[in-house]
Amino acid sequence: MSTKSVGSTSRRPRKRARLQRLTRTDKIVLVVLIGIPTLLHIALIWVPTIGSAILSFGNLGPLSGFTDVEWVGLENYKQIFEIYPPFWPAVRHNIIWLAFFLVVPTTMGLLLAYLIDKELKGSRLYQSAIFLPVVLSLALVGFIWELIYKQEGLLNGVIGVFVENFDRDWLASSGNLYAVLIAASWRHVGYVMILFLAGLKGVDPALREAAALDGASEWQVFRHVVFPALAPVNIVVLVVTIIESLRAFDIVFVINGGRNGLELLSVLVTQNVIGEASRIGYGSALAVILLVISMTVILPYLYKTFREDLVR
Repeated sequence: MSTKSVGSTSRRPRKRARLQRLTRTDKIVLVVLIGIPTLLHIALIWVPTIGSAILSFGNLGPLSGFTDVEWVGLENYKQIFEIYPPFWPAVRHNIIWLAFFLVVPTTMGLLLAYLIDKELKGSRLYQSAIFLPVVLSLALVGFIWELIYKQEGLLNGVIGVFVENFDRDWLASSGNLYAVLIAASWRHVGYVMILFLAGLKGVDPALREAAALDGASEWQVFRHVVFPALAPVNIVVLVVTIIESLRAFDIVFVINGGRNGLELLSVLVTQNVIGEASRIGYGSALAVILLVISMTVILPYLYKTFREDLVR
């Protein structure tokens, strides 16, 4: 009897504690906090995405209703791949954008993160100054660098101090893509630096000290100890860089509307959906192509992440 009474008294507080974890108010708060963002996400992301996928199989004018769609099957996709002149240049520019981002700002961000992690004098100031462009929108970055690049802008003025009668149009069709890539990298470097810096803070200092005691140089310690320890961060940086390269839009649209050598897939979508010659079906097909390209990168990352969580 005494054992049962002790057991019953020990169970009652636990049962009450479990019942008191979620009150009616807590459940209402959870429904509001989870339900509203979920509904907004579905309404603003998934509904337009599914709608674009459906409209990509038809022709629809800017003033037409959904019931006026002329269904053409895969004709829009066929025309895009075969006879749409800006498509393949846009694909090439996106590939160049991705390659440049993987090589230049990613490498610079890693180098800057490594130097700041050494806690040099004034490292906090350097970190803030390098990260500052990240808080600016790409549209604003485009305005800033347009002032720098134009013929009467800052860059020509500085070079003109040393070179007499220097006057160059940095946004000319022959080289404007790389000029814009430098401008976009100015912002992306700070973003990558913060990601790598967070990863470096998680590297066990004992591993570095053990490698140094074994006679490894600083480069060998970084190559064989630090960089492998950054593997999770490297994957995040890779995915973020690929997504940023594919969704690049603001900066080129601000500079020249994505024309004259700055054609990108995201710009072609906008030009066809809300441009002068609005072809919603055509633009939707381009959006679906961009989505498929993006998903080929995102899905393997999500699969690997969730698989590791399930194994744990």
